[in-house]
Formats: sequence, C-alpha cells, structure tokens
Amino acid sequence: MAFQQNSRGGRPNQGRPQGGASRGFSGGGGGRSGGRRGGGSRGPAKKYINPAKFINKAIAKADEIPYAATHKFADFPFGAQLHHNIESKGYETPSAIQDQAIPHIIDGKDVIGLANTGTGKTAAFLLPIIERQSGITLRPSVLIMAPTRELAQQIDEEFRVFSRGLDLYSTLVVGGVNIDRQIRDLKRRPHVIIGTPGRLKDLMQRGVLQLKNMTTLVLDEADRMLDMGFLPDIRQIINEMPRERQTLFFSATITPEISALVNDFLHDPITVSVRTSETSEHVEQDVIEARDKQHKIELLEDMLKTAAYDKVLIFGETKFGVQRLSDHLDNVGIPSAAIHGNKNQSQRQRALKQFKDNRVKVLVATDVAARGLDIPNVSHVINFDTPQTYEDYTHRIGRTGRGGARGHAHTFIERR
Repeated sequence: MAFQQNSRGGRPNQGRPQGGASRGFSGGGGGRSGGRRGGGSRGPAKKYINPAKFINKAIAKADEIPYAATHKFADFPFGAQLHHNIESKGYETPSAIQDQAIPHIIDGKDVIGLANTGTGKTAAFLLPIIERQSGITLRPSVLIMAPTRELAQQIDEEFRVFSRGLDLYSTLVVGGVNIDRQIRDLKRRPHVIIGTPGRLKDLMQRGVLQLKNMTTLVLDEADRMLDMGFLPDIRQIINEMPRERQTLFFSATITPEISALVNDFLHDPITVSVRTSETSEHVEQDVIEARDKQHKIELLEDMLKTAAYDKVLIFGETKFGVQRLSDHLDNVGIPSAAIHGNKNQSQRQRALKQFKDNRVKVLVATDVAARGLDIPNVSHVINFDTPQTYEDYTHRIGRTGRGGARGHAHTFIERR
C-alpha cells in the first residue's frame, strides 16, 4: 500500500479531506454512529469538526528556546534521604514548573501552577510535600485529588519512589476497586491520601474519611476534573477541610469555573505559569481517508506493521469497539492491549503497564479511560474514530509530542 503525500507535512493521506467521522470497526460493538458515548449511556451528539482541523505541520522542538533552570535539585533544602531518592531517579536539573514552583511550596504559599502535560508537575508538588511531612504529627495531613484512577495511581507510584526510606505512607482511594480494603487502609492513618473525587466523596459519606486535620490540598489537572463533571464533589470535599491549609492547584488552562474555585479556596496564591505553545503544535497532524470500515482496518494494519509506529495510542468511540479492535490487532500479529470503562482497575493497570513497558506496541482506549494518562514516548496517536468535540481531539493528541518533543497524529475520515 502506498500513501499519497499531502502538501502540509508529508503524513499519510488518501487524498484531500472531504468527509466527516468514520463509523467503522470501533463503533460496531457499541452499535451507533456517534450520538452516544461509551457504548452504553446516551450522551451529547457528536459535533461536526471540519477535517481541515485535523491537519497541522508540527513546530520543531528546535524552534523553542530551551528552559534555563535557576536551580539544581541539589540546591533545594531537602533532607539527605529525599535528595538520595531524587538522585536515584536521575534527576539533576528541574523542569520549569519544578524550578519555579518548589521554592514557593516549600515556603508554605498557595500556588497556582499552569503547565502543559508532561512537564514534571507531579514531582513539583510531591517533593516539597514530602519534605514538609517530617514536622507534622497529625495523620492524614495531605489530600491529593486527580481526575482519573490512572493519574491517581501514577501519583501514588511516584510518591512511593520519592518517599522511600522516610517512613511516610500513602493510601490510594479510587473507584473500580474494593472499597473495604481502602477503608482498612484509611484506618491505618496514612500521611497522604490520593484519590478521585467520586470515591473520596463516598468515603466521606460513610464517615471513614476525616478531613479536619488536613494541612495540604492538591488539585491536579483541575481543568479535566471540571470537564468530567466533578465540580460539585470537589466543592463538597473542600468544604470539609480546614480553611487554614496550603492549597496547590495545577491546571493546563484557566476557565471561569476554575477562576471561581481559585477565588473560593486559595488564599493569596502565587501563580507560576510555564505554559509554552500548545502541545498539539508539536504534533504532526494529518488525516487518512478510508472508503469503508474494512478499508480503514486494512490501512491501520499496514501502518502498524511499519517500524516507525513503535508506540501507538489508538482512540475509539465505544468500550465494545475498543475491545474488538484490540482483539483484532492481536489476532493479526500486532501486540495490543485495551483500556476502557468495562475493565476493572487491576485490568486497566495491567494494560497500561504492558504498554509502558513496551510489551505491547499498541494501546486502544476510549476518551474517558485515557484522561490524564502519563505515558512517555508515545510515537503516534491514531484517531480510529473521530472525537466527540475538538477539545477531546486536543486531549487525545496531547498524549504524543509531550514536553516539547515531536509527535504524530492521524485521524481517519470517510472518503466522499
């Protein structure tokens, strides 16, 4: 199969973009053309997106001036064990968000951190929090909220690495896993609780999560939590916390809703903005026209069998369709895993770990399941089904081209 080249970036393209969303393989299990989300419940109708918006010539990484940090990690006033743990991860020079936010967090200030995905913001708040735990006797004292189970799990894993040898403990409280075990973990009074708003609210209502002694609150990827409808839960949770606390607020964007949250819950915050150009500008974007469902599958198989597609994230529209596509790729010799809402938490974690560890080259996912994932070195994002909205599109392709690196994104559309 020979792809035609278009004039804007030389990516695969079967002619000029003429059509809208493809309704192929992935939709087959969910059985619809785009008016429903997730393969089950009804949702908003899919919005038309002009296919021209899926084409973009990437800005080369070399076009940006590298950030010159004013600190080394060794300069921060951390204890010897924490410095050892930082060095063990190979960290020497902080990223922009780490360089600028850590001193303010150490000083106990409320901080608004505005940063692109993949820029190291998790370490920016975890390191000073870990350092400050040495002088705190009340437990738990830190609450970290994240939009998805996977992001909460990643924060917990990073906390465990950085806190090694410091006798600090965390508890992960997310949906999709046994709540009784989480209740037992909370009764052991961990220093840090990391969770998603829905499960945190559930545990509060059961009377097993007490927030009155909390000294620190972190809202990570606040814009995505609001996108996902968590605002009422977030407000209810924060209202149970002491007003005298340190609040750290991380987001890629500032919207009116986020501004209202900031005004209500942060005290005299310091804003650290290290946002560069949109992540999508580092992503080479193009469309691939397919005649029909079978043609789309054939094109996808041919692409994935080439060496350049070494770590590929594919987005489908339904839970059922995502699973079918992943199974099909496995059956034709392309190692694949799937992540979607019908999988329990351990299955989702297993699929994610297989992809991160390069045991499979393809991860097929729904939009909700992939929110907030931090997966290094994704070479390509492929929109097997077009997204519900253009905002969903930018979230999808933001999984590649992270930290200013160049990425590639292809979107299948119907040939007309």
